[in-house]
Amino acid sequence: MGWRNGMAKNITFIVTKDCQLACKYCYLVGKNSQERMPWKVAKQAVDYLLGQEHQFREEAVVWDFIGGEPFLEIELIDRICDYLKLEMYRRHHHWFNSYRFSFSTNGINYHTEKVQNFILKNHRHLSVGITIDGTKRKHDLNRIWKTSDGPYDAAVEKGSYDDVVRNIPLWLEQFPNAATKVTISSADIPYIKESVLHLYALGIKEVNINCVFEDVWNEGDDKLFEKQLISLADAIVDGELYLDHTCSFFSESIGKPMSPEHENRNWCGAGNMLSIDAAGNLYPCTRFAQYSLRSKKPWIIGNVWDGIDQNKLRPFLTLDRWTQSSEQCINCNVASGCAWCQGENYDAAATPTVFQRSTAICKMHKARVRANNYYWNKLFNKLLEAHDMEEMERQKRKSTNVIC
Repeated sequence: MGWRNGMAKNITFIVTKDCQLACKYCYLVGKNSQERMPWKVAKQAVDYLLGQEHQFREEAVVWDFIGGEPFLEIELIDRICDYLKLEMYRRHHHWFNSYRFSFSTNGINYHTEKVQNFILKNHRHLSVGITIDGTKRKHDLNRIWKTSDGPYDAAVEKGSYDDVVRNIPLWLEQFPNAATKVTISSADIPYIKESVLHLYALGIKEVNINCVFEDVWNEGDDKLFEKQLISLADAIVDGELYLDHTCSFFSESIGKPMSPEHENRNWCGAGNMLSIDAAGNLYPCTRFAQYSLRSKKPWIIGNVWDGIDQNKLRPFLTLDRWTQSSEQCINCNVASGCAWCQGENYDAAATPTVFQRSTAICKMHKARVRANNYYWNKLFNKLLEAHDMEEMERQKRKSTNVIC
Protein backbone atom coordinates (compact mmCIF):
# COMPACT_ATOMS: atom_id res chain seq x y z
CA MET A 1 0.00 0.00 0.00
CA GLY A 2 2.94 2.36 0.46
CA TRP A 3 3.66 4.94 3.14
CA ARG A 4 0.80 5.49 5.62
CA ASN A 5 -1.02 2.58 3.96
CA GLY A 6 -1.67 4.66 0.88
CA MET A 7 -3.86 7.14 2.79
CA ALA A 8 -1.60 10.17 2.37
CA LYS A 9 -2.43 12.97 -0.06
CA ASN A 10 -0.21 12.71 -3.13
CA ILE A 11 0.79 16.05 -4.68
CA THR A 12 3.11 16.06 -7.69
CA PHE A 13 5.28 18.88 -8.99
CA ILE A 14 6.17 18.45 -12.66
CA VAL A 15 9.40 20.40 -12.29
CA THR A 16 10.65 19.74 -15.81
CA LYS A 17 9.60 17.97 -18.99
CA ASP A 18 13.22 17.31 -19.91
CA CYS A 19 15.17 14.07 -19.51
CA GLN A 20 18.58 12.73 -20.48
CA LEU A 21 16.93 9.58 -21.85
CA ALA A 22 14.51 8.74 -24.64
CA CYS A 23 13.06 5.49 -23.31
CA LYS A 24 11.17 3.72 -26.07
CA TYR A 25 8.21 2.75 -23.90
CA CYS A 26 7.87 6.10 -22.10
CA TYR A 27 4.29 7.40 -21.92
CA LEU A 28 5.60 10.98 -21.79
CA VAL A 29 5.30 11.64 -25.51
CA GLY A 30 5.80 15.42 -25.22
CA LYS A 31 9.07 15.70 -23.30
CA ASN A 32 11.03 18.86 -24.05
CA SER A 33 13.72 21.09 -22.57
CA GLN A 34 11.68 24.31 -22.57
CA GLU A 35 8.97 23.66 -19.96
CA ARG A 36 10.66 24.07 -16.58
CA MET A 37 8.77 25.16 -13.47
CA PRO A 38 9.58 28.75 -12.40
CA TRP A 39 10.06 29.47 -8.70
CA LYS A 40 7.11 31.87 -8.64
CA VAL A 41 4.78 29.08 -9.82
CA ALA A 42 6.20 26.62 -7.30
CA LYS A 43 5.88 29.12 -4.44
CA GLN A 44 2.31 29.99 -5.41
CA ALA A 45 1.47 26.28 -5.53
CA VAL A 46 2.79 25.78 -1.99
CA ASP A 47 0.93 28.85 -0.71
CA TYR A 48 -2.32 27.71 -2.32
CA LEU A 49 -2.08 24.08 -1.16
CA LEU A 50 -1.13 24.85 2.44
CA GLY A 51 -3.81 27.52 2.56
CA GLN A 52 -6.52 24.94 1.82
CA GLU A 53 -6.11 22.89 4.98
CA HIS A 54 -9.89 22.55 5.28
CA GLN A 55 -10.03 20.99 1.80
CA PHE A 56 -7.02 18.67 2.02
CA ARG A 57 -7.76 16.86 5.27
CA GLU A 58 -5.63 13.75 4.76
CA GLU A 59 -3.49 13.17 7.83
CA ALA A 60 -0.26 13.01 5.80
CA VAL A 61 1.12 14.12 2.45
CA VAL A 62 3.57 12.85 -0.16
CA TRP A 63 5.26 15.70 -2.02
CA ASP A 64 6.21 14.02 -5.28
CA PHE A 65 8.67 15.45 -7.80
CA ILE A 66 8.80 14.17 -11.37
CA GLY A 67 9.90 15.14 -14.88
CA GLY A 68 11.20 14.09 -17.27
CA GLU A 69 14.02 13.54 -14.86
CA PRO A 70 13.37 15.45 -11.60
CA PHE A 71 16.99 15.63 -10.44
CA LEU A 72 17.79 17.84 -13.43
CA GLU A 73 16.05 20.52 -11.33
CA ILE A 74 17.62 19.67 -7.97
CA GLU A 75 18.25 23.34 -7.08
CA LEU A 76 14.59 24.22 -7.61
CA ILE A 77 13.47 21.12 -5.73
CA ASP A 78 15.75 21.95 -2.81
CA ARG A 79 14.27 25.44 -2.64
CA ILE A 80 10.68 24.11 -2.83
CA CYS A 81 11.32 21.58 -0.06
CA ASP A 82 12.92 24.16 2.21
CA TYR A 83 9.95 26.46 1.69
CA LEU A 84 7.49 23.63 2.32
CA LYS A 85 9.13 22.72 5.63
CA LEU A 86 9.26 26.33 6.75
CA GLU A 87 5.65 27.07 5.80
CA MET A 88 4.21 23.88 7.29
CA TYR A 89 5.95 24.79 10.55
CA ARG A 90 5.00 28.46 10.43
CA ARG A 91 1.33 27.68 9.73
CA HIS A 92 1.14 24.92 12.38
CA HIS A 93 -0.12 22.77 9.52
CA HIS A 94 -1.26 19.25 10.35
CA TRP A 95 1.13 17.92 7.69
CA PHE A 96 4.15 19.25 9.56
CA ASN A 97 6.34 16.26 10.41
CA SER A 98 3.85 14.02 8.60
CA TYR A 99 5.21 14.23 5.09
CA ARG A 100 7.46 12.53 2.59
CA PHE A 101 9.45 13.83 -0.37
CA SER A 102 9.21 11.24 -3.13
CA PHE A 103 11.26 10.75 -6.29
CA SER A 104 11.39 8.30 -9.16
CA THR A 105 14.67 8.90 -10.96
CA ASN A 106 16.60 7.38 -13.82
CA GLY A 107 19.58 7.41 -11.44
CA ILE A 108 22.08 8.96 -13.82
CA ASN A 109 23.04 11.96 -11.69
CA TYR A 110 22.20 10.38 -8.32
CA HIS A 111 25.86 10.57 -7.23
CA THR A 112 26.34 14.28 -7.95
CA GLU A 113 27.17 16.66 -5.13
CA LYS A 114 23.95 18.68 -5.24
CA VAL A 115 21.74 15.58 -5.23
CA GLN A 116 23.75 14.00 -2.41
CA ASN A 117 23.57 17.18 -0.33
CA PHE A 118 19.80 17.21 -0.76
CA ILE A 119 19.56 13.56 0.30
CA LEU A 120 21.72 14.17 3.36
CA LYS A 121 19.57 17.11 4.41
CA ASN A 122 16.19 15.39 3.94
CA HIS A 123 16.96 11.70 4.40
CA ARG A 124 14.50 11.12 7.27
CA HIS A 125 11.60 12.24 5.10
CA LEU A 126 12.80 10.90 1.77
CA SER A 127 11.76 8.13 -0.60
CA VAL A 128 13.86 7.62 -3.74
CA GLY A 129 13.35 4.96 -6.37
CA ILE A 130 15.90 4.39 -9.13
CA THR A 131 14.59 2.79 -12.29
CA ILE A 132 16.80 0.00 -13.56
CA ASP A 133 15.16 -2.49 -15.91
CA GLY A 134 17.29 -5.53 -15.19
CA THR A 135 20.27 -6.88 -17.08
CA LYS A 136 22.31 -4.65 -19.35
CA ARG A 137 20.69 -6.37 -22.33
CA LYS A 138 17.15 -5.63 -21.21
CA HIS A 139 17.82 -2.16 -19.78
CA ASP A 140 19.69 -0.92 -22.85
CA LEU A 141 17.01 -2.24 -25.17
CA ASN A 142 14.64 0.54 -24.10
CA ARG A 143 16.34 2.99 -21.75
CA ILE A 144 18.58 4.80 -24.21
CA TRP A 145 20.21 8.23 -24.22
CA LYS A 146 18.40 10.81 -26.32
CA THR A 147 20.25 12.13 -29.35
CA SER A 148 21.58 15.69 -29.19
CA ASP A 149 19.72 16.70 -32.31
CA GLY A 150 17.98 15.28 -35.32
CA PRO A 151 15.67 12.27 -35.64
CA TYR A 152 16.04 9.03 -33.73
CA ASP A 153 18.67 6.73 -35.22
CA ALA A 154 18.74 3.11 -34.06
CA ALA A 155 22.26 2.69 -35.41
CA VAL A 156 23.73 5.15 -32.93
CA GLU A 157 21.53 4.59 -29.89
CA LYS A 158 23.38 4.30 -26.59
CA GLY A 159 22.03 2.45 -23.59
CA SER A 160 22.16 3.91 -20.09
CA TYR A 161 22.73 0.76 -17.99
CA ASP A 162 26.37 1.49 -17.12
CA ASP A 163 25.51 5.06 -16.12
CA VAL A 164 22.78 3.85 -13.75
CA VAL A 165 24.19 0.65 -12.25
CA ARG A 166 27.26 2.47 -10.91
CA ASN A 167 24.95 4.36 -8.52
CA ILE A 168 23.00 1.34 -7.22
CA PRO A 169 25.44 0.51 -4.35
CA LEU A 170 25.31 4.10 -3.06
CA TRP A 171 21.51 4.15 -3.35
CA LEU A 172 21.12 0.86 -1.46
CA GLU A 173 23.56 2.01 1.20
CA GLN A 174 21.38 5.07 1.81
CA PHE A 175 18.02 3.31 1.29
CA PRO A 176 18.55 -0.42 2.07
CA ASN A 177 14.86 -1.29 1.61
CA ALA A 178 14.40 0.68 -1.59
CA ALA A 179 12.46 -0.86 -4.46
CA THR A 180 12.98 -0.48 -8.16
CA LYS A 181 10.39 -0.26 -10.92
CA VAL A 182 10.70 -2.42 -14.03
CA THR A 183 8.62 -1.94 -17.16
CA ILE A 184 7.81 -4.71 -19.61
CA SER A 185 7.04 -4.12 -23.27
CA SER A 186 6.75 -6.54 -26.16
CA ALA A 187 10.41 -6.47 -27.21
CA ASP A 188 11.90 -7.33 -23.81
CA ILE A 189 9.64 -10.21 -22.72
CA PRO A 190 12.41 -12.81 -23.30
CA TYR A 191 14.58 -11.14 -20.63
CA ILE A 192 12.15 -11.00 -17.70
CA LYS A 193 13.49 -13.93 -15.66
CA GLU A 194 17.17 -13.07 -16.02
CA SER A 195 16.45 -9.41 -15.27
CA VAL A 196 14.58 -9.99 -12.01
CA LEU A 197 17.30 -12.37 -10.82
CA HIS A 198 19.95 -9.85 -11.85
CA LEU A 199 18.26 -7.12 -9.78
CA TYR A 200 18.17 -9.47 -6.79
CA ALA A 201 21.90 -10.11 -7.28
CA LEU A 202 22.54 -6.35 -7.24
CA GLY A 203 21.04 -6.27 -3.74
CA ILE A 204 17.56 -4.98 -4.65
CA LYS A 205 15.09 -7.05 -2.65
CA GLU A 206 11.81 -5.58 -3.88
CA VAL A 207 11.15 -5.53 -7.63
CA ASN A 208 7.97 -3.78 -8.71
CA ILE A 209 7.32 -4.79 -12.28
CA ASN A 210 4.45 -4.13 -14.66
CA CYS A 211 3.43 -4.28 -18.30
CA VAL A 212 2.85 -1.03 -20.15
CA PHE A 213 -0.83 -0.17 -20.41
CA GLU A 214 -0.66 1.03 -24.00
CA ASP A 215 -1.78 -1.20 -26.88
CA VAL A 216 1.66 -2.46 -27.91
CA TRP A 217 1.21 -6.21 -27.55
CA ASN A 218 1.73 -8.65 -30.41
CA GLU A 219 0.22 -12.05 -31.14
CA GLY A 220 1.82 -14.64 -28.90
CA ASP A 221 3.26 -12.18 -26.38
CA ASP A 222 1.07 -13.59 -23.64
CA LYS A 223 2.42 -17.12 -24.15
CA LEU A 224 6.03 -15.91 -24.04
CA PHE A 225 5.19 -13.82 -20.96
CA GLU A 226 3.68 -16.79 -19.15
CA LYS A 227 6.68 -18.97 -20.01
CA GLN A 228 9.09 -16.38 -18.60
CA LEU A 229 7.10 -15.97 -15.39
CA ILE A 230 6.87 -19.74 -14.83
CA SER A 231 10.64 -20.01 -15.31
CA LEU A 232 11.10 -17.12 -12.87
CA ALA A 233 8.76 -18.83 -10.39
CA ASP A 234 10.90 -21.98 -10.54
CA ALA A 235 14.05 -19.97 -9.84
CA ILE A 236 12.53 -18.09 -6.90
CA VAL A 237 10.95 -21.12 -5.24
CA ASP A 238 13.77 -23.60 -5.88
CA GLY A 239 16.36 -21.06 -4.75
CA GLU A 240 14.25 -19.99 -1.74
CA LEU A 241 14.58 -16.38 -2.85
CA TYR A 242 11.04 -15.80 -1.58
CA LEU A 243 12.41 -15.70 1.96
CA ASP A 244 13.79 -12.17 1.59
CA HIS A 245 12.86 -11.01 -1.93
CA THR A 246 9.61 -10.00 -3.58
CA CYS A 247 8.42 -9.59 -7.16
CA SER A 248 5.11 -7.83 -7.70
CA PHE A 249 4.12 -10.20 -10.53
CA PHE A 250 3.39 -12.84 -7.87
CA SER A 251 0.58 -11.98 -5.46
CA GLU A 252 -1.90 -14.09 -3.51
CA SER A 253 -4.66 -11.56 -4.10
CA ILE A 254 -4.94 -11.70 -7.90
CA GLY A 255 -6.77 -13.94 -10.32
CA LYS A 256 -10.12 -14.29 -8.61
CA PRO A 257 -13.62 -13.40 -9.88
CA MET A 258 -15.30 -10.23 -8.79
CA SER A 259 -17.71 -10.72 -5.92
CA PRO A 260 -19.69 -8.60 -3.43
CA GLU A 261 -16.76 -9.01 -1.06
CA HIS A 262 -14.40 -7.18 -3.41
CA GLU A 263 -14.01 -3.47 -2.97
CA ASN A 264 -15.70 -1.60 -5.80
CA ARG A 265 -13.02 1.04 -6.05
CA ASN A 266 -10.97 2.72 -8.71
CA TRP A 267 -7.62 1.07 -9.38
CA CYS A 268 -5.60 4.30 -9.37
CA GLY A 269 -5.73 7.54 -7.40
CA ALA A 270 -6.62 9.95 -10.22
CA GLY A 271 -8.83 12.66 -8.73
CA ASN A 272 -7.57 12.09 -5.22
CA MET A 273 -4.06 12.97 -6.34
CA LEU A 274 -3.04 16.38 -7.65
CA SER A 275 -0.39 17.39 -10.19
CA ILE A 276 1.01 20.84 -10.98
CA ASP A 277 2.87 21.81 -14.16
CA ALA A 278 5.22 24.66 -15.05
CA ALA A 279 2.33 26.92 -16.03
CA GLY A 280 0.59 26.40 -12.67
CA ASN A 281 -2.18 24.22 -14.09
CA LEU A 282 -3.68 21.55 -11.84
CA TYR A 283 -4.45 18.03 -13.04
CA PRO A 284 -6.13 14.99 -11.43
CA CYS A 285 -2.96 13.06 -12.30
CA THR A 286 0.20 13.61 -14.32
CA ARG A 287 -1.19 11.40 -17.06
CA PHE A 288 -3.75 14.11 -17.88
CA ALA A 289 -1.13 16.75 -18.70
CA GLN A 290 -0.55 17.38 -22.40
CA TYR A 291 2.94 15.85 -22.50
CA SER A 292 1.42 12.53 -21.39
CA LEU A 293 -1.30 12.39 -24.04
CA ARG A 294 -1.08 11.08 -27.60
CA SER A 295 -4.46 12.14 -28.94
CA LYS A 296 -6.53 13.95 -26.31
CA LYS A 297 -6.50 17.48 -24.94
CA PRO A 298 -5.22 17.99 -21.38
CA TRP A 299 -7.76 17.65 -18.58
CA ILE A 300 -7.09 20.74 -16.46
CA ILE A 301 -9.07 21.01 -13.22
CA GLY A 302 -7.83 24.44 -12.12
CA ASN A 303 -4.68 26.40 -11.40
CA VAL A 304 -2.62 27.52 -8.43
CA TRP A 305 -4.10 31.05 -8.45
CA ASP A 306 -7.82 30.29 -8.75
CA GLY A 307 -7.86 26.85 -7.17
CA ILE A 308 -9.69 23.66 -8.15
CA ASP A 309 -12.83 23.73 -10.28
CA GLN A 310 -14.90 21.08 -8.53
CA ASN A 311 -17.11 20.53 -11.58
CA LYS A 312 -14.07 19.50 -13.63
CA LEU A 313 -12.93 17.23 -10.84
CA ARG A 314 -16.37 15.69 -10.26
CA PRO A 315 -16.16 12.83 -12.82
CA PHE A 316 -13.10 11.44 -11.05
CA LEU A 317 -14.90 11.32 -7.72
CA THR A 318 -17.50 8.93 -9.16
CA LEU A 319 -15.02 6.51 -10.72
CA ASP A 320 -14.94 2.93 -9.54
CA ARG A 321 -14.59 -0.49 -11.13
CA TRP A 322 -18.24 -0.71 -12.09
CA THR A 323 -18.64 2.71 -13.69
CA GLN A 324 -15.87 2.17 -16.25
CA SER A 325 -15.67 -1.59 -16.83
CA SER A 326 -17.50 -3.55 -19.51
CA GLU A 327 -19.76 -6.44 -18.58
CA GLN A 328 -17.06 -8.78 -19.86
CA CYS A 329 -14.54 -7.29 -17.41
CA ILE A 330 -16.97 -7.37 -14.51
CA ASN A 331 -17.82 -11.04 -15.13
CA CYS A 332 -14.23 -12.11 -15.86
CA ASN A 333 -13.26 -15.09 -13.72
CA VAL A 334 -9.78 -13.63 -13.06
CA ALA A 335 -10.81 -9.98 -12.67
CA SER A 336 -9.08 -9.27 -9.37
CA GLY A 337 -5.67 -7.68 -9.77
CA CYS A 338 -6.31 -6.56 -13.34
CA ALA A 339 -4.93 -3.04 -13.39
CA TRP A 340 -5.64 0.02 -15.49
CA CYS A 341 -4.37 3.55 -15.86
CA GLN A 342 -6.99 6.28 -15.76
CA GLY A 343 -4.96 8.50 -18.06
CA GLU A 344 -4.57 5.73 -20.62
CA ASN A 345 -8.32 5.04 -20.38
CA TYR A 346 -8.92 8.66 -21.33
CA ASP A 347 -6.29 8.75 -24.08
CA ALA A 348 -7.40 5.49 -25.70
CA ALA A 349 -11.16 6.10 -25.42
CA ALA A 350 -13.31 6.66 -28.49
CA THR A 351 -14.63 9.89 -26.93
CA PRO A 352 -13.21 12.35 -24.34
CA THR A 353 -14.31 10.27 -21.35
CA VAL A 354 -12.70 8.63 -18.33
CA PHE A 355 -15.50 6.05 -18.15
CA GLN A 356 -14.22 3.75 -20.92
CA ARG A 357 -11.71 1.25 -19.64
CA SER A 358 -8.78 0.32 -21.87
CA THR A 359 -8.28 -3.45 -22.04
CA ALA A 360 -5.02 -3.62 -23.99
CA ILE A 361 -3.34 -5.66 -21.23
CA CYS A 362 -6.19 -8.20 -20.89
CA LYS A 363 -4.31 -11.17 -22.34
CA MET A 364 -1.15 -10.22 -20.43
CA HIS A 365 -3.08 -10.16 -17.15
CA LYS A 366 -4.53 -13.60 -17.85
CA ALA A 367 -1.06 -14.95 -18.61
CA ARG A 368 0.19 -13.46 -15.36
CA VAL A 369 -2.64 -15.13 -13.44
CA ARG A 370 -1.78 -18.54 -14.88
CA ALA A 371 1.88 -18.12 -13.92
CA ASN A 372 0.89 -16.72 -10.52
CA ASN A 373 -1.21 -19.81 -9.80
CA TYR A 374 1.77 -21.97 -10.74
CA TYR A 375 4.03 -20.00 -8.40
CA TRP A 376 1.79 -20.29 -5.34
CA ASN A 377 0.97 -23.96 -5.95
CA LYS A 378 4.66 -24.77 -6.21
CA LEU A 379 5.53 -22.73 -3.12
CA PHE A 380 2.68 -24.30 -1.11
CA ASN A 381 3.77 -27.82 -2.05
CA LYS A 382 7.39 -27.04 -1.17
CA LEU A 383 6.44 -25.65 2.24
CA LEU A 384 4.05 -28.55 2.88
CA GLU A 385 6.74 -31.08 2.01
CA ALA A 386 9.20 -29.31 4.30
CA HIS A 387 6.62 -29.31 7.10
CA ASP A 388 5.93 -33.02 6.62
CA MET A 389 9.65 -33.81 6.71
CA GLU A 390 10.07 -31.77 9.87
CA GLU A 391 7.12 -33.57 11.47
CA MET A 392 8.56 -36.95 10.53
CA GLU A 393 11.90 -36.03 12.10
CA ARG A 394 10.13 -34.83 15.23
CA GLN A 395 8.19 -38.11 15.55
CA LYS A 396 11.38 -40.09 14.96
CA ARG A 397 13.19 -38.23 17.76
CA LYS A 398 10.19 -38.71 20.03
CA SER A 399 10.09 -42.43 19.33
CA THR A 400 13.84 -42.76 19.97
CA ASN A 401 13.50 -40.98 23.30
CA VAL A 402 10.68 -43.30 24.38
CA ILE A 403 12.74 -46.44 23.57
CA CYS A 404 15.72 -45.10 25.49
